[in-house]
Amino acid sequence: MSSQHAIPTLLADLGGTNVRFALADTGHPSPLMMDSVRRYRVRDFETLAEAIQQYFADTGHTARAAVIAAAGRIANGETVQITNNPWAVSARNLEQKLGFGRVKLVNDFAAQGMAVPLLGTAHLTSVGPQSLPRRSDSPTQTYVVMGPGTGLGVAGLLLREGHWVVLETEGGHAGFAAHTAEDVEILHRLNARFGRVSNERMICGNGLVNLYLALADIAGQPAEQYNPEDITARAESGGDPLCVRTVETLAGIFGSVAGDLVLSLGGWNGVYLTGGVLPILLPWLQHGGFRERFEAKGRFRETMEQVPTVAVMHPEPGLLGAAALAVLDAGLPLQPATD
Repeated sequence: MSSQHAIPTLLADLGGTNVRFALADTGHPSPLMMDSVRRYRVRDFETLAEAIQQYFADTGHTARAAVIAAAGRIANGETVQITNNPWAVSARNLEQKLGFGRVKLVNDFAAQGMAVPLLGTAHLTSVGPQSLPRRSDSPTQTYVVMGPGTGLGVAGLLLREGHWVVLETEGGHAGFAAHTAEDVEILHRLNARFGRVSNERMICGNGLVNLYLALADIAGQPAEQYNPEDITARAESGGDPLCVRTVETLAGIFGSVAGDLVLSLGGWNGVYLTGGVLPILLPWLQHGGFRERFEAKGRFRETMEQVPTVAVMHPEPGLLGAAALAVLDAGLPLQPATD
């Protein structure tokens, strides 16, 4: 069905550092209009409304409805205080200020999760020897969707009676569980710095710095004033063993947390890995300790060995998922990818 005369829906993927905008044609089988995507720095605007107005001014587009995927807990479907970002967003205020008929607020990883049904195999890469999940095999399926960016996002994705349902969570803020002697030493140091230590303290961009400082202290080495990009660049070049160890350690802890989430959510059909930092980490996930620690779940090891872990390689999964939500919000059926 074509909707070429319909006014599109505005999409926003709002994180701690950047906000991305695009438009959705809710009547098209591929609803995300990729040529409409623009990215802006959060720090350049006082409010989300100002950033939206700039997007409309830059592109000449307009919209009567919006789906905003935001990194934070959505309170009563109406408001969100963005995690790692000073903006507070109100759906009703955006409707009044910008003249939208409807603004839908969702957690950013609800959008990341809803992208999964629209992803074809060209945008998926296995992390480990398991085959890609076969989403058409069973009417009842459960997945974990997670990934590092400015923070650590976590969602559940459920297929029930032909309908995809996303479970919004703040699982990235769950407490870190140490699994190895080195984990215990890391935990001691991060506890001294932060008090309570969540998984997000390690599995995100700034988590690289936290791990680097902890590992330097454990090794009795002086720590440089590196940012996340410094650490990954030096790890990739192989010129700094401590940076290599830092990224390897993050990959292993990432695997442990991903496996714990499978156990917690019953995500036996697979784990979809996404997030802004994922492309940088992917080589370390594929060749490091990610799968070993993912599978190292005691009596459940044999079960975990069968659970696929998959990297999402689509350039805009958050906007793709927001487009899927816009389709459903318009009362239209979602047309999943068939390949």
